[in-house]
Amino acid sequence: MTANPYRRILLKLSGEVLMGDGQFGIDPSTVASMAAEVKAAKDTGLQICLVIGGGNIFRGMAGAAKGMDRAQADYMGMLATIMNALAMQNALEQLGVDTRVQSAIQMDAVCEPVIRRRAERHLEKGRVVIFAAGVGSPFFTTDSGAALRAAEMRCDALFKGTSVDGVYDSDPKKNASARRYDRVSYDRVLSENLKVMDASAVALCRDNAIPIIVFSIREQGNLARVLVGDAVSTTVGTQEN
Repeated sequence: MTANPYRRILLKLSGEVLMGDGQFGIDPSTVASMAAEVKAAKDTGLQICLVIGGGNIFRGMAGAAKGMDRAQADYMGMLATIMNALAMQNALEQLGVDTRVQSAIQMDAVCEPVIRRRAERHLEKGRVVIFAAGVGSPFFTTDSGAALRAAEMRCDALFKGTSVDGVYDSDPKKNASARRYDRVSYDRVLSENLKVMDASAVALCRDNAIPIIVFSIREQGNLARVLVGDAVSTTVGTQEN
């Protein structure tokens, strides 16, 4: 097994991952298994930031599509990400991992506000930092929030844990002959709309030279394997195969 080439990463998880086999909400056993993945990665000496989506509870764009005011719906989605962050904090701390939640919407009774230098200090002390509430403004997804925090925290890479094992040229759930990329450029992702992350998030990573590694988080132990290059994944960067 090769050595871990990273010092500090941001891990982006979709809210749907926390549902487990359910259709809605938070499954405690699934959150616990995700926390174990994070702990295993942290135990290699890595500094870890986390961003978790809110789609398992409420998604702003879906609410807007049903007639809600988009800004109002997005604020509800941000609150959903705070609930997920608190659930993950609880699961990590039950495993003995000191964790801090920082929210872009100030909520002093339950978490810290986003303060970059304080977050850096937490990481240097070996704590995991979970960034919640996206960028704190409507019309931005948690993907954009993840890219922003990765740039702000000077992360070496952004890891996106999903239910598929990389980036494909078409939807592998609908097309059995879909081809997976090992490496793909930011520009191809944007020009071909490959659905890695939303366009603003990909552009922000490109402009700050932050590689995006897309992998399946559902396979036990996969995060630790991806970190050392021993698992199937796709790297979005300046080069492609």
